[in-house]
Formats: sequence, structure tokens, C-alpha cells
Amino acid sequence: MARNVGTTSRGIRCPIIKQGDDLATIAVNAVIEASKTDGFELNDRDVVALTESIVARAQGNYASIDAIAKDIKEKFPSGEIGVIFPILSRNRFSILLKGIARGVKKIYLMLSYPSDEVGNALLTLDDLDEKGINPYTDVLDLNQYRQLFGRKVHEFTGVDYIDFYIDLIKSQGADVEIIFANQAKTILNYTKDVLTCDIHTRFRSKRILKNLGANTVYGLDDILTHSIDGSGFNELYGLLGSNKSTEDTIKLFPRDSIKLVYEIQRQLLERTNKHFEVMVYGDGAFKDPQGKIWELADPVVSPFFTDGLKGTPNEIKLKFLADNDYKDLRGEELKKAIKEAIKKKEDNLVGNMASQGTTPRQITDLIGSLCDLTSGSGDKGTPIVLVQGYFDNYTKE
Repeated sequence: MARNVGTTSRGIRCPIIKQGDDLATIAVNAVIEASKTDGFELNDRDVVALTESIVARAQGNYASIDAIAKDIKEKFPSGEIGVIFPILSRNRFSILLKGIARGVKKIYLMLSYPSDEVGNALLTLDDLDEKGINPYTDVLDLNQYRQLFGRKVHEFTGVDYIDFYIDLIKSQGADVEIIFANQAKTILNYTKDVLTCDIHTRFRSKRILKNLGANTVYGLDDILTHSIDGSGFNELYGLLGSNKSTEDTIKLFPRDSIKLVYEIQRQLLERTNKHFEVMVYGDGAFKDPQGKIWELADPVVSPFFTDGLKGTPNEIKLKFLADNDYKDLRGEELKKAIKEAIKKKEDNLVGNMASQGTTPRQITDLIGSLCDLTSGSGDKGTPIVLVQGYFDNYTKE
């Protein structure tokens, strides 16, 4: 029988995960039980993906804002720091800022504009054009900003993040001065001690600041890289990838989980006789056309995955073959010709016109983004995702 379904993505329900749970066994049981109750088969090279949240929760990888404050005090003994390029987020950054502010006397908070690194907007480019402001060169203080643009709230959250961050810092007993600029070096006009809070450009920001004579430079990835008084930590990413758990605690990005993905793979092989690929995923990497938000606020889409998920897709563009090589064929003859072309494709199609227009991204980024959209971030209750047929192609029957 011909196969008429390609890739599918299923959200898999499982128990609410708590610290100390045997996550490998829970995940395996959930996938197998779902296949039985919902009547689908499990196949070789199916992908089981776990959201980073349940991995960190099972690990108990949490920390208090007091732990953040203590690490900040140790790294910035002067008590006055520049905090640059934070994202605008109640879930992701505000709780971190609370801990940072608790650990210092004054913060020079430098916000990028018109939007943050992941697309949360303070302003629009049209706003800047109207006022003749060049975001690459112009530096604004809070009074100048308010005179030019007044008060604007975020389109989706309804929050004025400038006032929100000012009030939060002051609530922890620290003074604050707001700066709007897009060059890391600008902060050195105010202080030589800097905490850079950007995610994907952090290495460049730190390099620039150090080369220009900054006294002390750390990134969010340098805070809580070890346990503070028994807290959770992440040796690779520090505070990056963390988010709010309670008003006084954060859940950190998971750590040391390569053994977990291989244990899940082993158990699934033992119980189903099928070879699965397994990954842990966080934020997907895609842009919202309405809100202009680029979703990826985690340092990576997937921090841990089995070897079969390494690399990039090696695919040819079917419409290219249909419109070029086989433009005179139709029906079964065209279908047969394209299938033969797929079977004979090179192992590496980089630079080949037949692959032009296929997505040049890592497999883990593509599947992780699919999983993030499938599981959602609210109350769906499906923190495990089963992706089937991803590695199949048009020749698969």
C-alpha cells in the first residue's frame, strides 16, 4: 500500500515532573503508552524530544535570587555596574534583574533600541525615522527618550518595560540610570564594570569591552556556573536559558543530560526493538511576523541529543527537478523519474543547484523548532514530542 503521510509531530502527555523523578523511564512509558492508546506504530529513526523544562525540573536545577545576588557581589565588588543589552521579558529577565540589583548599589541599564536581541520592541523603525534618530550612532538618556517617544507599552504584554525595570531595580535598594544605545563600548562612558546580558552576540560584546579597557566583564553565561550555597547551576550557560519559577527563584537550563538521551534511546530499543533518536529542546528558532519576535531566547535550541541528529539535511528540491530536469514529464513517469533522482542523490549536496531553496539549518534546530511549536509553552501538558517520518523522503513506501 502506498504511503500518503510524511512527517508527523505528536505532543505526548506524561505525569507532572518533579525533582528526583526517573525521567528516562517516564518518557519511555509515555511514548509507548501513547502508541497503544492512540493506535500508531513506532518506527526506526522516530525522534523523541523532551522539553528542557522537565529535564531541569527532574534535576532540581533551581536557584534563588539571593544566590544570583551573592555571585554578582563576588564578581563585582565595586557595587556599580553596567548591565547591557538585556531582553525585555518578565519571564526570562526580570527575575534575573531582581537578583542582580540585590547584589549592587547602582546599575547603569543600557537598553538596545528599537528592539532587543530577540525582537521585543520598545519602538519601531518608523518611530526612529520620524524623529531622525540613528540607532547605530545615537545615544539617548531617559529624558531624551521620553521627550522624543513618550511612553509605549509592549504590543502583547501591555508592559512599559522601561518603567518596569526601573521600579524593579529600585525595589531591591539599588539606584538606576537608563541609557539607550546599540554599541557595547558606550557603557564604558559610565562604568568600567560590565555585565553583558545579550545571548547570541555575547562573545563579541565581551571581546569588544575587554579590548577597550573594561575593568571587569562578565556575561549572564558567567553567573551561577557553579553552585552558590547549594543552589542549582549550569557550568556551560550560567543564567542563560533560565526562566522564572516563583517570585524569588529561577529554573536554570538543564545540565549533564547526554546520559539521559542515550538512556532513553537504550530503553526504547530494549522495549520496542526500534532505534530512536532522542533530544532535549528549548526555544525554537523562528520569527513571528506580527510581533517581530525571534523566539530563540535560549542559548541553543538543543543542548543534548543523540549522534543521529548531528548535521544538516541533505535534500533536493522536488519542484526544481519537476520544473527543470523533468519539465516534459507528467504523472507516473514524472513520479518515477524523481524517485530515481532521490535514490541517486549525492551524499553532500552543498552547492548543488538541485538543493537550492532547501533549509540550510542544523537538524536539531529544525526538529527542535517543530517540537517547540507542537508542545507550546502553556497548558497543553505535552512536554514530550514524538516526531515520525522526518528522515523519510518521497521514495519511502
